Amino acid sequence: MRAAGRGTRQALAPPPLLLLLLLLAGPGLSSVSPPAPRLFNVSLDAAPELRWLPVLRHYDPDLVRAAVAQVIGDRVPKWVLALMGKVIGELESFLPQPFTDEIRGMCDFLNLSLAEGLLVNLAYESSAFCTSIVAQDSRGHIYHGRNLDYPFGNVLRRLTVDVQFLRNGQVEFTGTTFIGYVGLWTGQSPHKFTISGDERDKGWWWENVIAALSQGHSPISWLLRTTLSEAENFEAAVFKLAKTPLIADVYYIVGGTSPREGVVITRNRGGPADIWPLDPLNGAWFRVETNYDHWKPAPKRDDRRTPAIKALNATGQANLSLDTLFQVLSVVPVYNNYTIYTTVMSAASPDKYMTRIRNLS
Repeated sequence: MRAAGRGTRQALAPPPLLLLLLLLAGPGLSSVSPPAPRLFNVSLDAAPELRWLPVLRHYDPDLVRAAVAQVIGDRVPKWVLALMGKVIGELESFLPQPFTDEIRGMCDFLNLSLAEGLLVNLAYESSAFCTSIVAQDSRGHIYHGRNLDYPFGNVLRRLTVDVQFLRNGQVEFTGTTFIGYVGLWTGQSPHKFTISGDERDKGWWWENVIAALSQGHSPISWLLRTTLSEAENFEAAVFKLAKTPLIADVYYIVGGTSPREGVVITRNRGGPADIWPLDPLNGAWFRVETNYDHWKPAPKRDDRRTPAIKALNATGQANLSLDTLFQVLSVVPVYNNYTIYTTVMSAASPDKYMTRIRNLS
């Protein structure tokens, strides 16, 4: 297999329709070896409106539309959908590119309105409960892993894909996402850095989202993808993720390629609330971030932090690897019935980027 910076992994065959018809299967924890998502290539040299169409053609449009309707119906207030439909024309000029044109191309293919396409992309950003870990082994290697936990798993597990974003035929960055969703919550810039995003729940933000977009603030997952595309190194990625105005709060977890290159960025909309780096010389060889500020106790009703820390300490810094990190992310309740996928990655070894779909019945 060629290095990710110099070639591409072979994309898997399109999914059989039978798998997509199993959307209503329940999640349920399973000890069966979890499957990898399908891998697609998306060319950044293609026009934004067209670049996702080769991927969409592998999926039944009715099923994707049903997923969009389910997410919007559950997550988006009716007044927001109505308002977005009225102001979308005026708002278009403020929306970041190429994301808006990519959404427009998907909507045309799926026979959805641009307002629906935009809102389903924003709705995904409002309810993701996740666990991210960045850690350094005893030799100075950096490892990064994450669980993405989200409702609608019966749909989204079948729509989870790994994507290699190509420019001039070469992999510029890799990420894991859902069909119809242009942003990334998980990604890797080969030989540079890795990023994951975890929701920081600071209250409902729909009342401000349109105003924030009109001011040029970025959606969370769009900034993550932009950083993967544009940042030249770990330091540049951290600066961009810390300083760029956002439409909502978030935790960005970043891993690099050199010792001590690991950090958790706690974000307010306007800038960083906290920067929490690795400090292996003082014993802090890992950082665990779930969905709560690290300087506050995790709530007892949702304490994934403590079991993750215990599992990492039991593993030991000398035994840290992508395989053992995957095992840590498989400890209940770090791994739970809402876990849609687990990704482990190391920017220094980009070919080892691995995602597995969890709870797939």
